[in-house]
Amino acid sequence: MQRTKIIETEVATATSAGSATSIGSATCVRLHNNTSGVATVGVSTFVGAATTSYFSMPGNSVEFLEKLSTDVIWTSTAIKAAKVGLTN
Repeated sequence: MQRTKIIETEVATATSAGSATSIGSATCVRLHNNTSGVATVGVSTFVGAATTSYFSMPGNSVEFLEKLSTDVIWTSTAIKAAKVGLTN
């Protein structure tokens, strides 16, 4: 059974690429879209990077995002993000 270890308190995500954050240099981020709409999540190698990878996150859902500690994220609408670890 997978368990989630909370490392830092969750925060609201930035809603523009220029305000993107690494979420405390996290390599694993728990994202909670607590809205009813779809949120677009952007992942870049640094703030303001020309290349960003995107995915859609359904409303009222949770995703675990694995990334490099230096990668930054931002979302189309503010959702919750927490630095976490996963254990067995």
